[in-house]
Amino acid sequence: MRDLRIGTAVALFVFSSLSSVIAQPPQCDPAKVIGPMRCASCHENEVRVWLQTPHAKTLEELHRRPEANAIAAKMGIRSIKRGDVCLDCHYTSQSVSDKNQIIAGVSCESCHGAALDWVTWHNDYGGPTVLKSQESAAHKEQRREISIAHGMRNPTNVYLVARSCLQCHSVPNEKLINVGGHGAGSLEFEMVSWSQGINRHNFLRTENKSNAENSAEELRIMFVAGLMADLEFSTRAVAKATERGVYGFAVAQRAANVAVRLQAIQEQINDPNLQQALVAFSRAVLKTNNETELNAIADEIQQAGTTFAKATDGSKLAALDAMIPNKSQYK
Repeated sequence: MRDLRIGTAVALFVFSSLSSVIAQPPQCDPAKVIGPMRCASCHENEVRVWLQTPHAKTLEELHRRPEANAIAAKMGIRSIKRGDVCLDCHYTSQSVSDKNQIIAGVSCESCHGAALDWVTWHNDYGGPTVLKSQESAAHKEQRREISIAHGMRNPTNVYLVARSCLQCHSVPNEKLINVGGHGAGSLEFEMVSWSQGINRHNFLRTENKSNAENSAEELRIMFVAGLMADLEFSTRAVAKATERGVYGFAVAQRAANVAVRLQAIQEQINDPNLQQALVAFSRAVLKTNNETELNAIADEIQQAGTTFAKATDGSKLAALDAMIPNKSQYK
């Protein structure tokens, strides 16, 4: 395998003195949010699981935390529930009478996409009288593809869901870290351990009878796809760096560390899509004010990751089992 020299990536992080800018992650468009209770009309068990998670509980808890209020004060935010920088990642907002209102913490649409444009397709099993159990395989595939095209992040392609996680768990906001003192993302984030514990909600495959565990084949794909998404978003985070500070060093180090992990994985599986992502990252110069170049590289990683998750046969990735977190490590 080609030497990608990833270990020296952080040494290339060159700083300049240009002023800081705020870089927000993509929002869940409030005008297109339908709310978790509407999802519950068909996904009652999934919503019941969600209500027990930190994602849901942030609605009532975040604004009471002293550390959160300290960050808000440094950022000049008078109300956590009204400051856009907090809303983007910690809450779900919905447009009601032309005003955005918080309706939940991190909810269904935070992860799967604001649903207004795709929920009708998502609920159509082949006609108004056709039950889900009667849906043909061809129609199911078509339904999923159309839903994804209209904005749904469907777990059929786990890379799309991993991207939802990393939009917030990479915290791509320089001022929030350097000025507000917020943590520089969830540096220990890993898709399998963070999704298969309290957050797991796989009821569809058992016809809502039990919360099914993912198969070994699925976990292997999730493990690699999650790290590829981390590499993409860590690279995009570096692209937002404009000044010497905690943020720039942290995100550059994170990108380099993830790349090293993926390089070790590639030595086990020799996958062409993962190789494409690593070769793209090997061209990255992790320095300030390099947004255009780094985002172009991140786009290549995204394409490789999406293809990997869609096309890879997990049964051929058994060599990774020793690397994948076990149940005792699930969060």
